[in-house]
Amino acid sequence: MKNTKKTLLKAVVPLGIAGLLLAGCSGGSAPAESGGGASAAVSDTLRVNWGALPQSWEPGSQQMEPGTMRIPYETLVLRQKDGTILPNLATEWTFGEGATSLTLQLRDDVVFHDGTPFNAEAVVANVEYVRDVVGGQFGGPLKAGVESVVADGEYTVTFNFTRPYGTFLALLSQRNLPMGSPAAIADGSIKTNPVGTGPWAYDEAQSTSGSKMYFAEFADYWGEKPGFANVELFAIADDTAATAALLAGDIDVTDTEPDELPRFDSAANVDYFDYPAIRNNINFIDRAPGGVFGDEQVRQALCLAMDAEVVAELGGGEAHDQHFVEGEPGYNPEITGFQGDLDAALELWEELGEPTIEAQIGAAPFNKQEIQIRVDQMNKLPNVNITMQELDMAQYLSTWNSGQYAIALGNNPQITPADWYGAWFSDTAPANPSKYVSEELKALAGQAQAAGGSPEANDKWAAVMKQISDEALTCSHFASDEIIAFNIDTVTDVQPAVQVWEQNLIDYRAIRPAGA
Repeated sequence: MKNTKKTLLKAVVPLGIAGLLLAGCSGGSAPAESGGGASAAVSDTLRVNWGALPQSWEPGSQQMEPGTMRIPYETLVLRQKDGTILPNLATEWTFGEGATSLTLQLRDDVVFHDGTPFNAEAVVANVEYVRDVVGGQFGGPLKAGVESVVADGEYTVTFNFTRPYGTFLALLSQRNLPMGSPAAIADGSIKTNPVGTGPWAYDEAQSTSGSKMYFAEFADYWGEKPGFANVELFAIADDTAATAALLAGDIDVTDTEPDELPRFDSAANVDYFDYPAIRNNINFIDRAPGGVFGDEQVRQALCLAMDAEVVAELGGGEAHDQHFVEGEPGYNPEITGFQGDLDAALELWEELGEPTIEAQIGAAPFNKQEIQIRVDQMNKLPNVNITMQELDMAQYLSTWNSGQYAIALGNNPQITPADWYGAWFSDTAPANPSKYVSEELKALAGQAQAAGGSPEANDKWAAVMKQISDEALTCSHFASDEIIAFNIDTVTDVQPAVQVWEQNLIDYRAIRPAGA
């Protein structure tokens, strides 16, 4: 099972390697797996496979994973794993008094792939589009937190916040706001044809609809040239087929699953690394008073009934008692969570009078096994009947956290407690369609927000995280690993990028052709 995705659209196999991949899938003749046999010439094109292509290339779209986003697009700043913010398209920044505003100085030597200048007006256009049009769990925090964005000069832009927002720079480093061409946004072409500022520009003529996207060298790129001039993005959804292509040297990099590792271990021409990439958890969507999950004790009992360790035993991940891990802002050692104690769940359920709970949960092909485990665990409580509705990728992405389903399992990628609260739990959170937040939680969040970037802020946010756990608004936390495999005959210097908690986290710019 692919724990980490497929949050993108599965596609057919590229025609050029169809014969090889069909052989790998059908059990027919396949490449020798002793390794070292591939003799691909040094290429100027990096060939990567993430198993799918995005349904939308709109900035801020949750249908575009980081591994694809960071090919054509760039963010205003970068964030290292230790939280250090690095300049990127923005070179300097200054928070206003009380962290209620943020002023950025922008690079003055950047153009988009279509020739449109990158400047303050371009930033304004992106913010307003993602905030007011795209929305969702990435655009929603902009709507809740950004009152206005103003071009103070050609290369100076100011964000005015609705509240103190000292963690806003971290948000600017993530999927919330990659910079797209205002011209492509205006004419609507950004949805299918990405136009960013990165070193690779989408080339429709060299792409194959539904199976391969080609990104050519952008001659006017402002930064240093990367190791590869061009990038080809493939959509080989089947892991066995992707492994066959990698071993044969027909692709250079792919994500993979633990089941494929024995094939790589027996090959001399493949290496791989893994890292924790995805934070999944159960979200009780219909949680307002009178809702299916409006009773806090009902949520607690259901959380106790679920055991994320069972999911972890499937491989490729680890169960946790809370969203943030030790060492991160928001981590609270006082949170014990819900540890899969069915006896305690049954006892509490009996005290509640064994209420009747009927609900549906949406599931996609990539997570239905994980969801079914949790559904079966919750249904062990008398009178609980939660059923799973299987959806295709497009249906799942548009409905799983929209409110159509009373309960959901999904990825919560936010890396600061302020952003996680703002995306999922506040009364303006786009992933909280009930718009309900308890007075206790709202008060604690208000104190944390008012603390801005002060030394007390982290303790206050840790208290917010404990309240979220105590109210059982979300539970059954599970961090799944991403495994990246690569052909050492064709590429070298394959490594994670500086970001954290992102799918397909490779440093595209550092990768070089082997033997070049």
